[in-house]
Amino acid sequence: MTRIALDPFVTDLDGESAALRAAGPLAEVELPGGVHVYAVTRHAEARALLTDSRVVKDINVWNAWQRGEIPMDWPLIGLANPGRSMLTVDGADHRRLRTLVAQALTVKRVERLRAGIEALTNASLERLAALPAGQPVDLKAEFAYPLPMNVISELMGVDAADHPRLKELFDKFFSTQTPPEEVPQMMADLGTLFTKIVDSKRANPGDDLTSALIAASEDGDHLSDEEIVNTLQLIIAAGHETTISLIVNVVEALQTHPEQREKVLNGEIGWDGVIEETLRWNTPTSHVLIRFATEDIKVGDQVLPKGEGLIVSFGALGRDEEQYGPTAGEFDATRTPNRHIAFGHGPHVCPGAALSRLEAGIALPALYERFPELDLAVPASELRNKPIVTQNDLHELPVELGCPFGHGN
Repeated sequence: MTRIALDPFVTDLDGESAALRAAGPLAEVELPGGVHVYAVTRHAEARALLTDSRVVKDINVWNAWQRGEIPMDWPLIGLANPGRSMLTVDGADHRRLRTLVAQALTVKRVERLRAGIEALTNASLERLAALPAGQPVDLKAEFAYPLPMNVISELMGVDAADHPRLKELFDKFFSTQTPPEEVPQMMADLGTLFTKIVDSKRANPGDDLTSALIAASEDGDHLSDEEIVNTLQLIIAAGHETTISLIVNVVEALQTHPEQREKVLNGEIGWDGVIEETLRWNTPTSHVLIRFATEDIKVGDQVLPKGEGLIVSFGALGRDEEQYGPTAGEFDATRTPNRHIAFGHGPHVCPGAALSRLEAGIALPALYERFPELDLAVPASELRNKPIVTQNDLHELPVELGCPFGHGN
């Protein structure tokens, strides 16, 4: 089996994903830092492995970890070994931790956040409209980033004053270019910041999920301080990064497919279809780290060996022709059925999926209603991904807003 080295600079994610699919349903890959794992690259096989009890999240199963080959200053250590949370445990412990989060993020409860998300969206649009006319705007920084961060922070009870520090630390946390000598301190700083937030909520509880997790731990659910802190970090990280990329990727997809954009703006294609097709075709999460095989597992005509690490390559399996047919590589907002698994599958499906969809479903129509002339300020070929192998994340999205609706149209 030929080993495919994942590009730490993410210069050609589509090409890399195609190479992974061509290698078969199971590809041997090299992560930045020279760490060797396997990647599942096809839809059907990914669904099967995500529900296979022989694939676990206990890092102690990993042969390379047991042999001491994974250094604590590896840039991706925070994703491979982020501490005890629902991301790193299985079975009863996973159900215990996940249930508390899932109860706060049910579709019904998330829907109650609609009015607040609409208000935050309108405030962001007002800020965009107040920017100097005729100048390119980084839509990611000015619109796609603030909304999800504000929503998830409000949900978790995180003070807006902490946002700049969170952004700085998360940029280092996800990047493959963080110098190894900075990794231990970055991880320690994240732990310190989230511990401070938990301690503050323990002293002054509010109507937020962090306070609810603390209360649950005191009412008999037996969450340790480590579990509360790591769960908070997990939700904040996943709760804003995925939605930022989703909003950015939808705008990029529509602007590079003008015929579909027009149908969306004319009401011929619904926003739900646009969002679901973007999740499949240009998924926010390119690779998810990391699970481990407790025994040899047959994957197609290949074998995932016992004790080896497995990543799920969502960027590859989202364009799997065996699942989506010969047009898998094309963006088609009318595609139906569109049974992608961009938010995971089975017991490990992302509990924040409904919230991410709601945010995008509010923000994107409002953006295009306010700025119907919005266009890319640079050719799409000049857009560049950040050096993050797990996230499909652009450095920036320069756009020209055009005249706001009702102001010169």
